[in-house]
Amino acid sequence: MIQQEFAYRVAGIVQRDETILGLAAGGSWTSGEMDEYSDLDLILITKGKVAGNKEQMLQYAKSFGDLISGFTGEHVGEPRVLICLYDNPLLHVDIKFLTLPEFYDRVENPVVVFERNNQLSEIINSTRAEWPQPDFQWIEDRFWTWVHYACLKIGRGELMEAFDFLSFLRMTVLSPLLQVKNNKQSRGLRRVETGLSPSDLENLKITIAQYNKTSVIKALDNCISIYKSLRRKLYTDAVQLQTLAEKRSLDYFKEIRKA
Repeated sequence: MIQQEFAYRVAGIVQRDETILGLAAGGSWTSGEMDEYSDLDLILITKGKVAGNKEQMLQYAKSFGDLISGFTGEHVGEPRVLICLYDNPLLHVDIKFLTLPEFYDRVENPVVVFERNNQLSEIINSTRAEWPQPDFQWIEDRFWTWVHYACLKIGRGELMEAFDFLSFLRMTVLSPLLQVKNNKQSRGLRRVETGLSPSDLENLKITIAQYNKTSVIKALDNCISIYKSLRRKLYTDAVQLQTLAEKRSLDYFKEIRKA
C-alpha cells in the first residue's frame, strides 16, 4: 500500500539523521484496518524537542517527500502533530513529533518502522498503552445543559446551528457511548458503519435531521432517548445523575415542541 511504502521510504531517510531516534506508525496500520482511503499516522522520535517549532517541523516534513501543505494540529487539540498533504503519491500524513520520554504516554502501541538501539521497542514492551475511555460523569454533568442549549437554538429559529449541534452530540456523546457498548475503542464517529451493531447504527442514523424544525426536534428527541438508554446500560451507581437539570431541560423541551 502507498501508505506503507511512504513510511518505509521515510525510514530510509531518517536513519541517516542522528537526531532521530525512531519512527513508528499508528492508527489504522496498528489495527489492521488500513485501506486505500486511509491516511498515515507517523510518530517521529527525536533527541531534542521539535514540537512547537513549526519551521523545524516543516523542515523535517519537506525532507520526506513532495510536501504540498503542512499545518499544526491545534484545531484537534494536538499541536505536536503536523498535518501534511504530500504529492507523488497524493497522501494525507499526520506526523507527531515526540521526544523519547513523551513516547511513554501513548494510547496505542504503534508499529515500529525504524529505531536506534531498540529504544522504542523497550518502552512498548515495558509499559502499557491506554486508550482513553469516555468519562461518564463528565458527559452526564453536561448533557442536559447541552439539551437546553439546543432548545434555545430551535426556539429562536437558528436551525442551522441546532443542526450542527446534533452532530456535536453524536460525535461527543452518542457515538463514544455506543462504541463502548460494542466493545470498540471510543473514536468519535470513526468507522461506526462497520464497528457498531446494525441496531446501534440505526439508532445513530435517527439522530440525523433534515433542515426543518419538525425534523430537528424529532432528532433531538431521539438523541435524548438514546442517551437515556445508554446511560441505563453503561453507567454505574457511582455516576451522579443531574436529576434537576434533566427535569428542567426536558420541561423546556416540551415548551419548544408546542411552540
